[in-house]
Amino acid sequence: MATGLNAEGHEARLVEIARAHVRKFGHARTTVVGVAAEAGMTHANVYRYFPSKTALLDEVVATSLKPLDARLREAAEGADPAYDKLERMLLAVHRDYRRKLDDDPELFDLLVDALIRNRPSARKHRSRVQSEVQRVYDEGVASGAFAMTDRRRAMSLVFDAAHRFIHPVALRLDKDSPAQAVATRFETVLAVTLRALRAGRA
Repeated sequence: MATGLNAEGHEARLVEIARAHVRKFGHARTTVVGVAAEAGMTHANVYRYFPSKTALLDEVVATSLKPLDARLREAAEGADPAYDKLERMLLAVHRDYRRKLDDDPELFDLLVDALIRNRPSARKHRSRVQSEVQRVYDEGVASGAFAMTDRRRAMSLVFDAAHRFIHPVALRLDKDSPAQAVATRFETVLAVTLRALRAGRA
């Protein structure tokens, strides 16, 4: 087994290897035995850090989403008006997923699988996105930027309108459409949605 690493270091290395194997073989053909062999340990040792292949791959998903989660948090904490922050956050989700779809398809497929199977990584990420969007919406209501004050109605409007562009399963439907064309469509949808929030009516 590799030496000089603490438990956290071993976990990070196993996740890194597993991510590389997903990109090379796909998540269905990635195995704990293969990851263990590259890490220089037995597969039984891998289970000291992750109880199953599912848990290991779920951590691959969680790790891949951390930069996006950080961008959303930074945007929410910024000084811009709420409507600008909301637009920037939703576009960030769209662009991150679309980039994965185009440039990292095997990892994107793993993300889709996690969403479909309601894995912890997908649940937590979805919750974080919803929480940050709601946080900015609440700020907009408090500042007077948003006249639509019914939170449930507003959140339904935002996520229903954005669904085609920020849900990986739905995004896959537009895989053959140019990324810029899809982004332009989303910008139009966002503009209409934000006007409704600011005016208080849809």
